[in-house]
Amino acid sequence: MLGDRHRDVRRDLSAALAAALLVLTAAVVGAVIQHRDGTLFVSAAPLYGHWGPHVGPGTAAAIAVAVAVVAYGPLLAARLSWRRLLPAVWGTATVWTFSLALIDGWERGVARRLTTRYEYLQVISPVDRFHDIPAALRDFTHHILLHSPDHWPPHIAGHPPAATLTFVLLDRIGLGGGAWAGVWCVTVGATAAVAVLVTVRALAGEALARRAAPFLVLAPAAVWMGTSADGYFAAVAAWALALLALAVTGHRPRTTGLASGLLLGLTAYLSYGLTLIAVIACAVLLLGTRPRLRPLPYTLAGLTVVPLVFTLLGFNWWEAYRLLVTRYYEGAGGIRPYGYWVWANLACTVLIVGPATVAGLRRAGAAVLRMAAAPVRVRAAPAPQGRIPAPDPTPPARGTTARREKATLPAAGSAPRLAVLVITALLALLVADLSGMSKAETERIWLPFAMWMLPAAAFLPRPRAWLVAQAALALLLNHLLLTGW
Repeated sequence: MLGDRHRDVRRDLSAALAAALLVLTAAVVGAVIQHRDGTLFVSAAPLYGHWGPHVGPGTAAAIAVAVAVVAYGPLLAARLSWRRLLPAVWGTATVWTFSLALIDGWERGVARRLTTRYEYLQVISPVDRFHDIPAALRDFTHHILLHSPDHWPPHIAGHPPAATLTFVLLDRIGLGGGAWAGVWCVTVGATAAVAVLVTVRALAGEALARRAAPFLVLAPAAVWMGTSADGYFAAVAAWALALLALAVTGHRPRTTGLASGLLLGLTAYLSYGLTLIAVIACAVLLLGTRPRLRPLPYTLAGLTVVPLVFTLLGFNWWEAYRLLVTRYYEGAGGIRPYGYWVWANLACTVLIVGPATVAGLRRAGAAVLRMAAAPVRVRAAPAPQGRIPAPDPTPPARGTTARREKATLPAAGSAPRLAVLVITALLALLVADLSGMSKAETERIWLPFAMWMLPAAAFLPRPRAWLVAQAALALLLNHLLLTGW
């Protein structure tokens, strides 16, 4: 038994090392390609950004948050009541994301991030092209192509109009400008960690959800969650799946099913690529308790609302997507080499999710393979209520930390359910990769998928050591690079 544990740990470390080699290879090969012919359109391949070691006002806070989560995160995740754990996760994830963003300073890190020539606020100020929203929606597809009159900036053209309308509506209620837009993306984006936690608890039990909580907080993905709009998209998609998970496990199935459908519809009008969230939604349905299909009519009813509203207002999603594909290949997307990005994108993913998630995915993959070799019925266990007991009923003596680090053991059969969820998220990401519509910049574009891989770290022993690796990666990335998002 002890030998098996040591072998598993060695395999975890080997997986993390292989991932690090993938990143190194992508960086070296990318530097050669960019120097030779400049076709990557990035200065810090495989990431969008450039080399620029620096510190900033967020440095001390980011280090303090990292130390606190490493020292106390696993223990608090095991002992806090569930109702206290959820806001604690949101609050800590928000502070962690803001701290990392502020390493670049308030102006560059938050206030000006969404005001550049590529971004959404370009159509809001100084000349508001959405003063008449129905007219703007009817005319939206006429400005997608590069040769069209007054063509949209890249991010507006590259997304359905619900993305831009979010910032238009913020402006209408008095929260205009880059600072409010950045704050919105960080505070809403941080709720994605809570949504994933709720989903894991509903489908795989509370013990694994609690083990995953510190890793959802201290994710390297937070470097790009603040203040990319894709962090906001990730939160909407995550809550759509969380509500679906609640619906298919019997938690007010009509209400949660309808709400899930509404958010799934909105997700498709925030980003075309997020239609792949349907892959993860299928896994959620599979893992639901019987009768898992009862909420589906309500979910499907909710799913029609947002598409119906936009269609009645004159926006044609399918036509817009067709034009977007043309626009994509008119720009850098048509020049960036698929042969490099199809694997270098995966190196970006390693940097988003961190070594702990890579090691956890190895364990999840092994669990799925064992399930395939010996099929079993995958059913969700009833979510336990209240708080998980401490690792040992007798409180450890003062100064003893080893026993406190031991997490509560998950219920039998819960690990395969979580394995299915995180591997399905990886599958959705791989489909996006093979499509060729995500060449570079995937460190932000794939945030909605990466969030669902982070719980894989719940499979790992010695969580504090892995949390140190996660935090160190995020801190190094934000201090050594000036990221583009």
